[in-house]
Amino acid sequence: MKALFPVFLMLCTSWAAAQELEFHPPASAADPAVPALMRDLAIRILPVYQESDQEKYLRNVSALQMAARNYPAAHASREQLRDRRRNIDSRRPVQRSVIFDMYAQARDRESEDRTPFPRAFAQAYWDAVGRLNDQEAYNLTSWLALPVVGFQESLQKAFDQWRPRGMVPLPDAIELLWTYLAFDAYRNFHPLIAALDAENDTRRYVIDWDVVINTPEGPTLSAVMVRPKDDSRPLPALLEFTINVDAHNLARECAAHGYVGIVAFSRGERRSPGLITPFENDGADARAVINWITRQTWSDGRVGMYGTSYSAFTQWAAATRLPTALKAMATTSAIAPGVDFPMYGNIVHNWAYRWSGCVSGSKGFDEKTCNDDAQWRAVDEAWYTSGKSYRALDRAIGGHNLIFHRWLDHASYDRYWQKFVPFREQFAKINIPVLTTSGYFAGGAAGTLHYFEQHFKYNPKANQTLVIGPYDDGVMQHGTWTSLLGYQIDVAAQIDLRELRYQWFDHIFKGAYLPALLQDRVNYQMMGANEWRHAPSLEALAKGAMRYYLATGAAGNAGAAGNAGAGGEEAHGLVLRKSSAAAYITQQVNLADRSDASWTPPTNLTGKGIPLHNALLFVSAPLRQPVEVAGLLSGKLDFTVNKQDLDLNLSLYELLPNGDSFRLFEPAYEFRASYVQDPVNRHLLRAGERQQLAFRASRMTGRRLEAGSRIAVVLGVNKRPDRQINYGTGYPVNDESIEDARIPLKIRWYTDTYFDVPVRH
Repeated sequence: MKALFPVFLMLCTSWAAAQELEFHPPASAADPAVPALMRDLAIRILPVYQESDQEKYLRNVSALQMAARNYPAAHASREQLRDRRRNIDSRRPVQRSVIFDMYAQARDRESEDRTPFPRAFAQAYWDAVGRLNDQEAYNLTSWLALPVVGFQESLQKAFDQWRPRGMVPLPDAIELLWTYLAFDAYRNFHPLIAALDAENDTRRYVIDWDVVINTPEGPTLSAVMVRPKDDSRPLPALLEFTINVDAHNLARECAAHGYVGIVAFSRGERRSPGLITPFENDGADARAVINWITRQTWSDGRVGMYGTSYSAFTQWAAATRLPTALKAMATTSAIAPGVDFPMYGNIVHNWAYRWSGCVSGSKGFDEKTCNDDAQWRAVDEAWYTSGKSYRALDRAIGGHNLIFHRWLDHASYDRYWQKFVPFREQFAKINIPVLTTSGYFAGGAAGTLHYFEQHFKYNPKANQTLVIGPYDDGVMQHGTWTSLLGYQIDVAAQIDLRELRYQWFDHIFKGAYLPALLQDRVNYQMMGANEWRHAPSLEALAKGAMRYYLATGAAGNAGAAGNAGAGGEEAHGLVLRKSSAAAYITQQVNLADRSDASWTPPTNLTGKGIPLHNALLFVSAPLRQPVEVAGLLSGKLDFTVNKQDLDLNLSLYELLPNGDSFRLFEPAYEFRASYVQDPVNRHLLRAGERQQLAFRASRMTGRRLEAGSRIAVVLGVNKRPDRQINYGTGYPVNDESIEDARIPLKIRWYTDTYFDVPVRH
């Protein structure tokens, strides 16, 4: 009878496809009544469920059987599904679905043999994990270790969605059951995973959590080492050198891919004694670790470095005096000290104060304080409303933050910053392969593009490859999402960038094929087109530019939706032909006003209208045909100002025909006017005189704009609680205060101002 049951189900009448089932979920996904509720739902579906696709049928019927607690039948269905998949493709890599194979097997043994679930699941774990190679086992154990809370939140969201209706369509009911089963499985086996994974690691790897490495200068460094146990050959090592101590490092993942995984920590971190001083010793210390690696018996003398943000910076720091053993670098959203941190566009961000105090353990910066976002928001607002100089922020939490104070003493990109990473001609000596990854919505994109451009400027034959798309700074940690801050990411962009990195390392160290995505020096995802594009340089991304000039008065075709700021502010025009008449648009900002202390920038990339804060909005006429924008916004500002300096920001938007707005890059491009032409030496503005500033944004985008969409530019003055405030006196900005703001900032933006929007066609 069991063999005939699937045939019976597939012959059921088709009326069930459109059926809706009564469903009344409780308020909480954790309610004890949930298992019985979901069992009832599954039992009602089982007699009527049908599906012509045999694989899909077996998959879904196993879910119905598990939810109905018919575990023997569920286990049998999962085995049929597994055998079918093997017959179709015997080389198919391990998939997340194996987790439900394991869960059904464990529940089957529990119900049939009365085996306690912990023991039954352990057997299922070893049956699955034990037959896999290191890389497949790593992937599976990583999936098994995911936190339960995410699955509970997904079920809660589903309950909240269907509760008001009291009914759920059959296809949605099956998806709901899968959501429930994921939560049910994880909450039952998750407490067992840590011990099982630890035993699996002991079987597969040689692990040393307490490596001590001596440096030529004397201080010792702390590191973690993981290498495959069943490979006695000398191997290349992949090194992350970081200031962030995190138990979830990637040393084991490197070992699972056939490398020796090393994670070494900055001086003063973990078991290394001494003070933590960001940036200052990392280049020399990373080189010391590389040299130590080459002396180990398990090393074949070759080292690759990888990492995100700070640990991407340390790669460039190590390359300042390139160690012979360093053969490749894979950087993601690399910090460029003095370029994009602690200041961006020479404007210091308050985040640098928080981070420097927390990472160095300054007085008052304990763990609770460092993780309290609300407290830091209060710190920003207190400083902002006080009107005190920026140096007063130095003592906002407890005692003197020496590191932050030192950074404030170097307001330009001077020798203090230049010495930390390659500078000018030093880039010419870096000939090793470099894989650079970042995102249009990554804060670290500015540093990434700095290294990329400087490398090719001083070494035209540099072997550096850029991959950039709709990603944020954390893409290597959390993977590529299907949506980001309200934007639905193209399927083409939803790739495993971390696995791409290993494929690239395999190409360098093992002679594997170069990943197909890396077709040229610049590889970028064209948002909206669902495609990747490739170019030999940043300059070659665009075939030209649409040059838009400012226009006085309201934007053209004002009847179209989305032609104003989110607060109803009138938009000015962007036109393709410069006005023959001398005209200007006036902007005034009261730098002494603190009524906006509670203002926070929007978080979503999409929305209705465009939010403005001390800014002007300029909007073009609708595009007559689709346009692919690719590259960096540039242009020339033509203006008169009553101050000797000012801090500005620029954002670029697509305004869709339906009134929605989409930010083409984020965060905004920010810059201090006195440093636009020369980040090393300050050149003050001429108060009261008409003058021009050419600019090229340090932000990149790639987006196919719809026909009927408009291009919008937001030009704003930086005045916010989480930034330095430039009052325009010409004196050091760190020492200015609200006392210097008695006269409002007044700007005339002349219609000779233009923005070059880079386009492919």
